[in-house]
Amino acid sequence: MVQIISGTNGKGKSSYLLDSANTAIKEARGDIVFIDKSSNKMHDLSNRVRLLDMSAYRIASYDNFIGFIYGVISQNYDIEKIYIDNFIKVSCTNKDNIGKALEDIQRVSEMRSIDFFLGISMDAADLPEVSKSMDIVAL
Repeated sequence: MVQIISGTNGKGKSSYLLDSANTAIKEARGDIVFIDKSSNKMHDLSNRVRLLDMSAYRIASYDNFIGFIYGVISQNYDIEKIYIDNFIKVSCTNKDNIGKALEDIQRVSEMRSIDFFLGISMDAADLPEVSKSMDIVAL
């Protein structure tokens, strides 16, 4: 499953993702990963949630990003949920190629039965057609 949390800046997407991850870890059987552009939210997350600070990696393109995701899931078969805040920024996508990125994330989700939660700074109405088959929470 891929869930998109959409809305313009300041609408509460990050808080929604943090609350969701902290709630999910209480009943999780596997591991939960939270990916963000920095480590600023480290103290807001349960210490059982693995925070990946993307500023520590040299991700300069979408291809680098999706390779990074495959690397993360290949080293840990126990991941059941991945939260990605600031998805457009950390994935090096934009409004023109976000559709391909969402298709790729959907493929990874189905391949490994991992739930993805993506914070995207766009209005739900502006999301590409591929997102219509995904669960969208508009803030």
